[in-house]
Amino acid sequence: MRYVSAMVVLALATIPFISQAKDHTVHAPQAGGRTYAQNYKDMVLADCIATAYQNEPQAAKDAGSSASALMDWTYFDLEKAPTAGKPLIDRFLARDYQNPLVESEMKGVRFELLKCLDLYHSKDLDNQVKQLVIKPSHTYRQDNPPSVEKN
Repeated sequence: MRYVSAMVVLALATIPFISQAKDHTVHAPQAGGRTYAQNYKDMVLADCIATAYQNEPQAAKDAGSSASALMDWTYFDLEKAPTAGKPLIDRFLARDYQNPLVESEMKGVRFELLKCLDLYHSKDLDNQVKQLVIKPSHTYRQDNPPSVEKN
């Protein structure tokens, strides 16, 4: 419940950044031009990073806000998957990665980002995209062209 509440708050916080009239590619996120499949994967990656770094408030806030924004630029079955990425995220973050070379120099390295990257490139996430993303090869801009104002 806390997770869903946080996602709703973060989603509301991103509303001012969404541009509907013009394509401000230099000053706005590029997600509207990427496919729904890519944006879904990016959203899960951002969610993974937010979860992995929840004890680092600035990183978690930024990653969580990014995940919420990406939700606006993808098209997936929200009924089947309001938090479908969460079990995958939890499973990948629970992995126990070790690197003796690194750990001999630095204690307590958890390799959280590496786990999130492995999730991003996993067959598990690819399968989830196939199951949940509607029109995976379409883009937000393709399906929502800017309206032309008439004077």
